[in-house]
Amino acid sequence: MRWEALGVLTDEVSDHLDEALDWAAGNGLKHVELRVVDGIHVMDLTDEQLREIRRKVERRGLFVSALASPVFKCALDSDRQVASGDTFGQQEEDVESHFRMLERAMEIAGLLGTSRIRIFSFWRESDPSAYRQSIVSHLQRAAVLAEERQVTLLLENEPSCNGGYAEEVAELVEAVGSSALQALWDPGNEAYGGREAYPAGYDRIRQSIGHVHLKDALIRPDGSPQCVPLGSGSVLLQEQLQALRDDGYDGLYTLETHYIPEGGTKRMGTQMTLDGLRALVAKGEAAEG
Repeated sequence: MRWEALGVLTDEVSDHLDEALDWAAGNGLKHVELRVVDGIHVMDLTDEQLREIRRKVERRGLFVSALASPVFKCALDSDRQVASGDTFGQQEEDVESHFRMLERAMEIAGLLGTSRIRIFSFWRESDPSAYRQSIVSHLQRAAVLAEERQVTLLLENEPSCNGGYAEEVAELVEAVGSSALQALWDPGNEAYGGREAYPAGYDRIRQSIGHVHLKDALIRPDGSPQCVPLGSGSVLLQEQLQALRDDGYDGLYTLETHYIPEGGTKRMGTQMTLDGLRALVAKGEAAEG
């Protein structure tokens, strides 16, 4: 694990940007991803607000690694019943509206000094394979736009979307066939969806990875999923991190905890996750040497 590659999604620490940035810098992190800032989704901020955010980030020796957009968290067809998930305050809109959102996301990325934008693969259909060509077509159109703007789109495995799992995301990235579309691998999301993240999920997606989110999850005895601090769930994180290193992955890692301890705060949950990651890395280093 290269500590210089580690960052955090700011609203996983605090709704207040200054507090989140101080925490990140104080813990030796190097970058941040942005989703919700001071209670406002990053997609709804003005150009001047975005410039000020970048100044705040860079004053602390950090950089913005990616824009955590909700692009393509929408239905392929609003007349068809589909699954849905968290939009972090964004309204449900149609596909064309999301392409306009993508255009704005690329502008926002430029203002923040990043070329990476997280995207999704539309709300999950009852049979995603039946709509695969439509999904691929939309993603190909998005990739062309990204190529023109020299932006990289990061397609996250999100169980509420058609690219819900490693195999599905890998198939979509491979079908699009553009360097402007890469996979955002979140082993915690894979576990949250009841799948084996490592080695099974990783083995399928390893050739497509452009970015990594770190969280951990488990399935409770009643069958419901729960996010937990790194090292306390079902993801074999020590082995996963070693495999990424062995495979030559030299990209970034972002903490996305999704865990708040009972009676605690998001900051406490993310601190527990960072502490868990440090313990895992130390254990691995001790085993090596």
